[in-house]
Amino acid sequence: MADLNMIDALNLALAYELEHDPAVVLLGEDIGVNGGVFRATVGLQARFGAQRVLDTPLAEAAIAGTAIGMAAMGLKPVAEIQFSGFLYPAIDHVLNHASRLRHRTRGRLTCPLVIRTPCGAGIHAPEHHSENPEALFAHIPGLRVVTPSSPARAYGLLLAAIRDPDPVIFFEPTRLYRLYRQTVDDNGEGLPLDTCFTLREGSDVTLVCWGGAVQDAQGAADLLAQEGVMAEVIDVATLKPIDMNTILASVAKTGRCVIVHEGSRTGGIGAEIAANIAERGLYSLLAPVQRVTGYDVVVPLYRLENQYMPGASRIVAAVRQAMEAS
Repeated sequence: MADLNMIDALNLALAYELEHDPAVVLLGEDIGVNGGVFRATVGLQARFGAQRVLDTPLAEAAIAGTAIGMAAMGLKPVAEIQFSGFLYPAIDHVLNHASRLRHRTRGRLTCPLVIRTPCGAGIHAPEHHSENPEALFAHIPGLRVVTPSSPARAYGLLLAAIRDPDPVIFFEPTRLYRLYRQTVDDNGEGLPLDTCFTLREGSDVTLVCWGGAVQDAQGAADLLAQEGVMAEVIDVATLKPIDMNTILASVAKTGRCVIVHEGSRTGGIGAEIAANIAERGLYSLLAPVQRVTGYDVVVPLYRLENQYMPGASRIVAAVRQAMEAS
């Protein structure tokens, strides 16, 4: 066991799969010699060779297309896109080919592809480096969308994503990359996909969150506890498909729900969760579901970055509103 930050944990998971599965191949811009823009793949090319850890041209569409071809022929490619805002040139391949390969071939072929990409604000980067297009990819049938919120979950979820026979978009919150360290056991055990993680038990309100917003929700829960409000914190982790059973069970216990995410509000995954609660858990609610999200604007430059993100104070205000409405 070792105390690792999220970058270290991702590197450890990639190394484990490269060592234990000869079908695993990494590809992306500057991931080999330089170890990637955030150094998530540092040392892997020297250890496993340039045939397993490939530097590619600066061409996201080519990276995605090449990776899909590899997956169709039996490899397990893990492609890195340097920032989530650079995924858009690759969306044609992801939407029209990766997500449809199993359907199109009636199960003859699968697409065991993982696309890793940093996402989110919080590191004072410009717009295309700070986006959260999670809902865009969650809307595509045939894709899994996963986002870790801690080093240990980054390790376990990435292992599970690489072993999944279908394509996974793996969003990594940049502000969590080196935020803190956590004990991670390099035991090769994947965490379950399609499953929420209950991080904190509570009785008064359910905070549903994922990715970088988990830190905000945990901070809000600490503040609420000082007011005597016990918040249950749920990390969704897999954004497509969503484990609604865990969320509904928590809402049935607390009667209130605040959904927190950094992505834009309109058409966001929070709206999908709220709709599911309305359909399947309406009579559990003591107050309307609240959402604390990013705004329907391009992610601003760093002077306004903190105003864009759903900080603890905004979450606490939403919880107070839910408590007063009940």
